[in-house]
Amino acid sequence: MTDRADIPTAHCATSAAETARGRVVVAMSGGVDSSLVAALLKRQGYEVVGITLQLYDHGEATARKGACCAGQDIQDARRVADLIGIPHYVLDYERRFADTVMSSFADSYMAGETPIPCVTCNQEIKFKDLLGMALELGADKLATGHYIRLDHTPSGPVLSRARDADRDQSYFLYATTRAQLERIMFPLGDLPKSDVRELARELGLPVADKTDSQDICFVPKGRYTDVIERLKPGALKAGDIVHVDGRHLGRHDGIINFTVGQRRGIRIPSQEPLFVVRLNAARNEVVVGPRQALETTALILKGVNWLGDEDLRDAAAGERALHVRVRSSQPTQPAILTAEADGSIKVTLCEGQQGIAAGQACVFYADGSDTARVLGGGTIVRTLRSADEPAIGATKLNEAAGAEVARR
Repeated sequence: MTDRADIPTAHCATSAAETARGRVVVAMSGGVDSSLVAALLKRQGYEVVGITLQLYDHGEATARKGACCAGQDIQDARRVADLIGIPHYVLDYERRFADTVMSSFADSYMAGETPIPCVTCNQEIKFKDLLGMALELGADKLATGHYIRLDHTPSGPVLSRARDADRDQSYFLYATTRAQLERIMFPLGDLPKSDVRELARELGLPVADKTDSQDICFVPKGRYTDVIERLKPGALKAGDIVHVDGRHLGRHDGIINFTVGQRRGIRIPSQEPLFVVRLNAARNEVVVGPRQALETTALILKGVNWLGDEDLRDAAAGERALHVRVRSSQPTQPAILTAEADGSIKVTLCEGQQGIAAGQACVFYADGSDTARVLGGGTIVRTLRSADEPAIGATKLNEAAGAEVARR
């Protein structure tokens, strides 16, 4: 394992051509995407330095197919670096990752939320810590293997969805700030995954056909409750299951076993299908009800990162029409952005959506196209139903919905 102080700020083998193109640190996870990025930038004449962050190391997770940033992945990154002729360093970030990503993941679930740890990892580890380290080492840029497009314009960086819609990772990168985008490279934004693997094969990279990593990389066997119990002993506390109409229906073994929209595992006899409608952490209650009780028409956000041309407050004051996505696997939908009296940001959906949970991300897009510009986003702190909120300007909602129909 390398200490960051041991990484040189220059390399004797650097050619004049590489010096002219500049120095780039590549975040190498050991997968095909970041490996190809390192190889392509090297061929383009950059002075490339590969850095792998060891984020965790707990038994089965390091050997699990589809995991990343531990065990075999570190060895794969080193093999690629040796093959293409670049220096490679492994930094121990296990404690930082546990304190920043894993701990907040557990806290969020215990608060009755559905967190997205990949957003936290990108925001706090890759584009904060690792980018800062890259700049300290004299690099001009940090490059990653994410699928998203980044263009530099006279008015600043513009982030857009990847050309390969099936691989687009904009949902997980909305929190990247303008200042960070000035120092980041996303070389794969215009490439489909099939081309990435083909290029990797042509270059002889040993990871060309390696299985892609999974979203929650630190969860062995997909059992997130095991991780939460290990991090937060006593997290599993029994409580009540209640109906939205107030009836007491039964008991549960811990709210961390449930997410909003869940149907299986409730284990309550009922003549109608029951779904988890909300989780009341303060009372340790799981609230269930019929499918229609899941309908959400508006969202209150926190931690909003705005990437639009106008100021966020100006956009919200003007009831900005845009598109949003509240799950990475779902299409965008038209919505209206406004500001509440207390300054919080509200998103009103033109069409209600079911099963939205606090803790999820709401990502903003300029329109509903597959290559739309990313306008930022925020974390959902509260969901609202039509009965809970005053009606937003009907004209604005109709305009946004009409624009979507016209686009289609």
